[in-house]
Amino acid sequence: MPAGYLPFFLFLVLAILFPLATLIVAKLIRPSAPLPVKREAYECGIPAASTSRGRYAVRFYIIAILFVIFDVETVFLFPWAVHYKALGWFGVAEVAVFLAILVVGYLWAYKKGALEWV
Repeated sequence: MPAGYLPFFLFLVLAILFPLATLIVAKLIRPSAPLPVKREAYECGIPAASTSRGRYAVRFYIIAILFVIFDVETVFLFPWAVHYKALGWFGVAEVAVFLAILVVGYLWAYKKGALEWV
């Protein structure tokens, strides 16, 4: 019975040794010149304005979540588009209700000012 596990353990050893060997070989053959200029953050040739650890406003995350929510809408519309003829007018009514709910949500977010970037 333990002989059946030999391919598993061989694969496990290879899965551990290959990345380690690759990292060691890369460290040995790569050029190393830790100059201060090389350690700076690169922002399109412009000196960094601030540290990268700055805080983002909560509004940024709200807009990102709203984008994801309205982007996922296309995932739900795809199966409907594939079976459009089979669903008939019932499918059209379902999608109309679905899109109406999304539009109401979008208008609510717009009135709350969630989409204003300033």
